Amino acid sequence: MPRMTKKTFQTLQDLAACVGQEVAVSDWITITQAQVNQFAEATGDHQWIHVDVERAKAGPFGGPIAHGFLTLSLLPRFFETALDVVESRMGVNYGLNRVRFMSPVPVGKRLRARMKLLTAEPIADDGIQMTWEATIELEGAAKPACVAESVVRRYR
Repeated sequence: MPRMTKKTFQTLQDLAACVGQEVAVSDWITITQAQVNQFAEATGDHQWIHVDVERAKAGPFGGPIAHGFLTLSLLPRFFETALDVVESRMGVNYGLNRVRFMSPVPVGKRLRARMKLLTAEPIADDGIQMTWEATIELEGAAKPACVAESVVRRYR
């Protein structure tokens, strides 16, 4: 499948002008069992529905699924593949407002995120605080895997 076109903005003000709009769509990311296992190791969440492939096949999802927090932790990667601001030296995650995990993510399936800019407000040190609605789509599913409000600070 072809890559999405990465949106490039010259300045933070150019990006801030997009409040209320869907700004970008990320590339698809395939969830692998290796990623799920690494996430389990990093977090200590070794629940069988994630890491025991054979047992998970007989479980409620018909196979292993990604951790909800693994799906959420992909937000920086989604942003990286979806948009860039030329005159921004750095961005930092500032937090989350609301997060909902709406569909399980089977290993082997693909995810992408649609990013809608909800707010953009100036902050100290020549920056902007933005609130994004990230809708993480599960390829072929009727409902998203996750919908989250992500608060990000970018600095010029």
